[in-house]
Amino acid sequence: MNSQTSLRAAVKTMALFEALKGVAALMALLGLLSLLHHDVHHLAMELIGHFGLSPGQRYPSLLLDAVDWLNVTPVHTLVLLGGLYAAVRFVEAWGLWLDKSWGEWFGVLASAAYIPFEVHHVMHKSSWQALLVLVFNLLLVLVLLARLMQRRKEAAAHDLIPASAAE
Repeated sequence: MNSQTSLRAAVKTMALFEALKGVAALMALLGLLSLLHHDVHHLAMELIGHFGLSPGQRYPSLLLDAVDWLNVTPVHTLVLLGGLYAAVRFVEAWGLWLDKSWGEWFGVLASAAYIPFEVHHVMHKSSWQALLVLVFNLLLVLVLLARLMQRRKEAAAHDLIPASAAE
């Protein structure tokens, strides 16, 4: 398998991954909307108690903080943010799947936007999971940049071939 085929397969895999993230975002949004008329804080406390955890522990406390944030966030804001995130993922997946250079640029920009936050997180709250996310995101950006450079080389090579030789 040559490098062009390998890069193309990697980009197709990335397209599927981005589409999956878009579907997951829509499912999460639908799940949140289904909880609109429920006491979510009470449900979270029941879940924490079901697993025998203390609300003061780190992760149960984070869950309760997130639930409290959701309770004060307007529904239209949640729908807007969730829909926007899903739309970005689907547009990126579509461009990557169709082998469009704009899709690759879109993917570079969308993925690179997270890198400063991930670096900050690794530097201040280091964990192997945070480092793994950072490395994975950097690899995604590098693969897309490699594919864009490959496109540029192919275009340059195509321009060097005289029109009469191509016929």
